[in-house]
Amino acid sequence: MKERVRAILLTTDGTMLVINRIRPGIPPYQVLVGGGVEPEDADLEAALLREVREEIAGEAVTLHPFCQLENDKGEIEHFYLAQIVVWNFDDRTGPEFARDDRGEYLLEAVPLTAEAIEALNLMPPQVKGALLDAIRAGRLTAPVA
Repeated sequence: MKERVRAILLTTDGTMLVINRIRPGIPPYQVLVGGGVEPEDADLEAALLREVREEIAGEAVTLHPFCQLENDKGEIEHFYLAQIVVWNFDDRTGPEFARDDRGEYLLEAVPLTAEAIEALNLMPPQVKGALLDAIRAGRLTAPVA
């Protein structure tokens, strides 16, 4: 079974980074930075750090497990909270960005509030619910600079 990793990347500005996906024929949606665990990855955290480097040319620190979900393909997705300290979306290198048939990828900083998260079409939907629960319970706040 394929395993995937995703990062809930928190900035010191009180936001969370998401990637807006715009593809022909379907409504826009948002995803968290991440992807598949590769055989050369030492562990889940190493896979996540690699994905952050590839997708946003970023460096994440203080990784903490957040939740684990099974997606509609039967894959296990491991979600981590992390502070993002540096990123440059223009320098991304992931293989998906080289394909013209994949649509658009737009990085956005979303306020870490229930209202802002509620307004997202975040995939998978279960992680949106977990984020909202954590925010409303006061368990999820942005790191302090």
